[in-house]
Amino acid sequence: TLVTLAATLALVAGCATRADTPSPDALLSRVMPTPLLLVGEQHDASEHQRLQRDLVQALATRGQLAAVVMEMAEAGHDTRGLARNADEAAVRAALGWNEQHNWPWPTYRPVVMAAVRAGVPVVGGNLPRNRMREAMGDAALDASVTPPVLLQQREAIRTGHCDLLPETQLGPMTRIQLARDRTLAQVATAQLAAGRTVLLIAGNGHVRGDLGVPRHLSPGQAHRVIVARGGKAGTDVPADAHWDTPALPETDHCAGLRARFKR
Repeated sequence: TLVTLAATLALVAGCATRADTPSPDALLSRVMPTPLLLVGEQHDASEHQRLQRDLVQALATRGQLAAVVMEMAEAGHDTRGLARNADEAAVRAALGWNEQHNWPWPTYRPVVMAAVRAGVPVVGGNLPRNRMREAMGDAALDASVTPPVLLQQREAIRTGHCDLLPETQLGPMTRIQLARDRTLAQVATAQLAAGRTVLLIAGNGHVRGDLGVPRHLSPGQAHRVIVARGGKAGTDVPADAHWDTPALPETDHCAGLRARFKR
């Protein structure tokens, strides 16, 4: 039947995509050695978190992993001081993990716990929520990037909020994004250790070299970028290497946002 044929073709396409996907070791061979490895993700693509876990395990097995910095936990929290056999409750408490901030623990548990079990510190890298209001009013952040980058970030905020934000909010919201990128860069570079690699895990928008964290690194700071792409998502993000996964089902994210704005 047509339905069966369509399902078969979809399965074949998915298998083909996976067959073309490099192994973690092959991917690392493209970007190593580097003191700082930025790995992007599409937050709702579970295969991207599996890649992160595999990279953590591969680097830790080689003795090359200095720390794992994550957008999903706030700066000021880390797992240093925890034993390798610490339970998940202790790990979540150390990281101040908050499910209400749209970071479901089951999604990121394998990544975090792989590092903890390897004796590698997991470090929160995101701007703390209690500093967001301060960032919104910090005009100095506008000068932390070039005018073209500032404009591009502003447009990314506009489209990312489905053109629903009032013009008066675009500037403050852009500053939050800049502050997040700057904080991630500061936290990641603070973990640098000679001869080893700091792994930074964040959304694709944060790791892109033309807009994100790399813009806030010290001039000359060596780094590499891996972007995990699901279908068309992330295809416009420049990187040193790409990890391609099957496209996720189409979702109208703007519909939910419009409903929230109406309320």
